[in-house]
Amino acid sequence: MCASQQTQDSEDEDARPPRNSNTPSVRHVGGFLVIVAALLAVSGVAALVYQLVWFQLLGLVLGSSAVSLGVLLATFMGGLCLGSVLLPRCVSRRRDPLRIFAVLELAVGAIGLCVLYAMPLIADVYGAWANPGIAGLTLRAAVAALCLLPPTVLMGATLPAVSRWVETTSAGVAWLGAFYAANVAGAVVGCLFAGFYLLRVHDVGVATFTAAALNVLVAAICLFLAHRRPEAEAALTPASAGSAPTLAEAAGDASLPAIGSVHVVIALSGMTALAAEVVWTRQLSLLLGATVYTFALILAVFLLGLGLGSGAGAALSRRLPPRTALGCCQLALCAAVAWAAFALWSWLPFWPLDVTLATPAAAMLQIDLLRTAFAILPAALLWGASFPLALAAARAPGRDPARLVGRLYAANTVGAIAGALGAAFVLVAWLGSQQTLQVLIVVSAVSGLLALAGPGLARRARGRVIAAAVVAIAAALAFTVPRPPAEFIAYGRFTPTRGQGANVIYTGEGLTASVAVSEDEAGVRSFHSAGKAQASGYPQDMRLQRMLGHLTTLAADEPGSILVIGLGAGITAGAASIDPGVERVVVAEIEPLVPAVAARYFDAENHGVATNPKVEIRIDDGRHVLSTTTATFDGITSDPLDPWVRGAAALYTAEFWRLARSRLNPGGAITVFVQLYESTEAAVKSEVATFFEVFPQGGVFANTVEGRGYDVVLLARADGTPIDLDRMHARLQSRSYEPVARSLREVGFNSAADLLGTYVGGREELAAWLQDAAINRDRNLRLQYLAGQGLNIYAADAIFDNMTSGPPRFPEALFTGSPLRLEELRQRMRALPRDF
Repeated sequence: MCASQQTQDSEDEDARPPRNSNTPSVRHVGGFLVIVAALLAVSGVAALVYQLVWFQLLGLVLGSSAVSLGVLLATFMGGLCLGSVLLPRCVSRRRDPLRIFAVLELAVGAIGLCVLYAMPLIADVYGAWANPGIAGLTLRAAVAALCLLPPTVLMGATLPAVSRWVETTSAGVAWLGAFYAANVAGAVVGCLFAGFYLLRVHDVGVATFTAAALNVLVAAICLFLAHRRPEAEAALTPASAGSAPTLAEAAGDASLPAIGSVHVVIALSGMTALAAEVVWTRQLSLLLGATVYTFALILAVFLLGLGLGSGAGAALSRRLPPRTALGCCQLALCAAVAWAAFALWSWLPFWPLDVTLATPAAAMLQIDLLRTAFAILPAALLWGASFPLALAAARAPGRDPARLVGRLYAANTVGAIAGALGAAFVLVAWLGSQQTLQVLIVVSAVSGLLALAGPGLARRARGRVIAAAVVAIAAALAFTVPRPPAEFIAYGRFTPTRGQGANVIYTGEGLTASVAVSEDEAGVRSFHSAGKAQASGYPQDMRLQRMLGHLTTLAADEPGSILVIGLGAGITAGAASIDPGVERVVVAEIEPLVPAVAARYFDAENHGVATNPKVEIRIDDGRHVLSTTTATFDGITSDPLDPWVRGAAALYTAEFWRLARSRLNPGGAITVFVQLYESTEAAVKSEVATFFEVFPQGGVFANTVEGRGYDVVLLARADGTPIDLDRMHARLQSRSYEPVARSLREVGFNSAADLLGTYVGGREELAAWLQDAAINRDRNLRLQYLAGQGLNIYAADAIFDNMTSGPPRFPEALFTGSPLRLEELRQRMRALPRDF
């Protein structure tokens, strides 16, 4: 320790307020402070479990659009900010911190249970009152505040409450940094525990009860320690308890400046951290696959870096000038952010990994963990170290440590809110990921200079030279940030294989996703999202997309109004729109970029759907559209992203199908796409069985390639009545339906019998195959975990063979019509090979 630091420590000792003679020093209570840190870690576990549960539950209610997720994130972090500020103002430092901590934990657990059981009522009220526009956004914010603010305010108060165990000396502030590190370490465990076990194996109920039990455990230990007699009582007394309040405390710490340069620095640090996390999460989801496992892994690595960094920062705060170390961390972030950009866009996507090869899940997880840490861990370590260093830099001996922690935590959280929302809603969509990271490098440089400046640095020649050098280096690092490769945006984890030499003719970064369009040598185009082709002009994809659109309108009695969930290339919506009986098509598309892309690059394939006057495109997720509209439809077709994409499984739950059935008019029809590739048999069983639970008279219609499994369409009528073959045949033979008949002929269906002859089974025929199927419900979203395990599995043919292994039976209850039409369909279904 340098001499100047020793002098400062001695001055701190002299500045301490009077102490009770029974109160031990921080050194003597170190063992108990370790216990307190462990309790904060357990509290962090519970907090992350709650966060994942609440975001899942409220996402089902408020929707999964960028606006809804932004409202949830801002509310959650805003509650943490409020709690950190309000605790030192509302609770006297004479109160026992252990008892305050216990009360906070019990209250969080109680409110967490209330949110779980109140969610159905909240969903009903929201659905009844929701409106588009500003009124709807206000209601979303109100619901999020009602559910999230009470518990998150309490969560935000825990660290300031516990901080009163120490004094604002260098040793005490180091303990504050250790407390923060322990809390973040617990959050890492909670993220992995919930993402890889609790929510995968159980459901939100079990996860909530587990988190509440952890809250109760922490509270019980706190109360036990607080009541120990007699020897531990003194050791567990806060550092300034029993003494007269200082002048600063009596004045409410009015002598402390409300905002100082350290507060600005830590706010900028929080802003760059969350903005970078938004960018990196989007890019890593392309690299690894946008599954729930990937998002849990990314969050865990980021939190791990924060935890390890904060622990190191707490230790360094006693050995280095904290303000200087804080500034150096911010400056080092310029290089760390540039490194992450290089790793994500110039190196990792081109590693020679073929994800289609059989690889054990555990091995793939280790590879993904390595790649994630390789890119983002250096920056996360520096952001983690910044908070305890800021605590040390802003400490004022004798002042309330809760106010010190609360103000810095609030500043950091405000910056984090600004960074997350700014990146998600403005920077990425407006400037792009490359420019966003360049801006963050510049902001980190400014933050570092502000921390290092001190009084009069800008007036000193040496200081001006240092500032100029920092600006030059930051500008050089920003210049090195590469542009995201077009083939990476299009092909994601397939870049080393399918992306090599690909002709990507468009890329765009939107509010929720990055999209791309590629074109092969024959001029066939593919629409890409989530790092893979989601639609294309290839025969097998055209057939599937037109099956979805035409089956929906042809199976309905009167197809006047149709809802299409997911626009993509627009081919499904276009097929529905050309039916002469259709007067109105509502398309729910979550990404604002997609309609323009569909109109520009797939206008011929989708029959000009984006400019069709009877088509209305709503930028929202399909579930939210259905739950908030009072309109009913004659047909609903759902063609969402792959079910392993986080959030997509909510469009395959039993509750969603019941909601869809309630929005169908009598005689209406519903269809849904189910992929067999990049999936597991358990996931496909779950999708089919869940659909049949709500529509027991439904059927499965196959789209194969040379007789081999590819994907299927699930079809049902709202009231369970059979499909009228004569009516469908008459429609396709009429002059007005010539565009529909021509659209079907283009994909190999020359008659109604050809189209319906793709039938492979219903609930009875597939009963043996479905007997062990897991039903996908809102409480568990089981499908996203099952499908996530099949991200890199290509077993479509085996799944299809197992699905159709039973003896073929004609579904007497599914079809009705004249004997001639019924016999025609029987013969078509008996035709071999079954190449649909």
